[in-house]
Amino acid sequence: MSPSKIMTERLLVTALKGGKNTKIITLIGKKIRKMPSTLGKLPGLRTLDLQNNLICKICPELSALTQLTLLNLGNNRLEELPEEMKGLISLKSLHLFGNKICRIAAGVFDGLQELMMLNLNDNRLTSLPQEVGRLKKLTRLSLNHNQLTTIPEELFSLRHLSELHLNYNQLMCIPEEIKLLRNLQQLSVVRNNLEGLPEGLCHLRKLRILDIAGNVIQTFPDGFQDLRLSEFYCEGNPLFLTQPNFATQHRDILTLREIATRCILLQLEEDHPLILEAMEYYPEIKDIFSQAKQCAICRKPFFSEWVECVQFVSLPKNWNASKNLQQIPLRILLCSYECFDQRDTNVFGVFEE
Repeated sequence: MSPSKIMTERLLVTALKGGKNTKIITLIGKKIRKMPSTLGKLPGLRTLDLQNNLICKICPELSALTQLTLLNLGNNRLEELPEEMKGLISLKSLHLFGNKICRIAAGVFDGLQELMMLNLNDNRLTSLPQEVGRLKKLTRLSLNHNQLTTIPEELFSLRHLSELHLNYNQLMCIPEEIKLLRNLQQLSVVRNNLEGLPEGLCHLRKLRILDIAGNVIQTFPDGFQDLRLSEFYCEGNPLFLTQPNFATQHRDILTLREIATRCILLQLEEDHPLILEAMEYYPEIKDIFSQAKQCAICRKPFFSEWVECVQFVSLPKNWNASKNLQQIPLRILLCSYECFDQRDTNVFGVFEE
């Protein structure tokens, strides 16, 4: 028997002698290959730290640790989170970084109603289960260095989430529903495949740290400059740093649909009671109106993306931003070339080849 294994068994024997009074077990870097089943005899355990070992599976007896508040299984060889994990009903911090996890069994998150911190960095996840939305008390979620291509909409029901880390994945977009994370203070999406940021991001009034370095973003949504950021990093993005070419001008020819919908929207802005009441009976109309945009020049509503422009605004003084970033290129839309002719000198049309 190896010295490390002898030491491990001695520590477990000592813990078992303590019985229900044992609160903490720390076995870091002991070359443990299998979780000891004797853990099931320690129902009063609060902290279990087994990081930097060789553990491949989670033992069923773990579900007996109903008072456990911190579990660290980082840097092991786990490939799956089994359903037995849902028995940890008092767990607040779960560290699973540096494993080979590619599957999360259905129901795992059902019992983790007290979980506040989840670290799944450096694994092999290609997706998250919808059940992630059941972690209602979660405040910190870290999923760096995985293979995620999408973010499930259920994640945006985590209203207490303050930190979200998605660095080094394969995300191509962030859904508009991110605006529902009202308490989000830190968002990191470094080294993904993001081509832009959603307008919903501009509604996150508590956001203070935003790191989007290493994506393929050229412009930001209108309203981005109003965020109250203290730190902003965007190195490695092909931002518009110089003035793009003017857009080719065409005649303003509105379709009948566009004329009608604009007129209706203008009436709605005046809170016409009959129209508002009628909309309640026609969900398909409400769905159409939800796609309306506002012209950056005349501020009137429209549907067709008539002219796409870039507006350069000065970097807010209170932002601690990437070096050499002086201006923010905002993507704005105009309802017509008539408004395009009335633009400010810092607004430029995007030339489409």
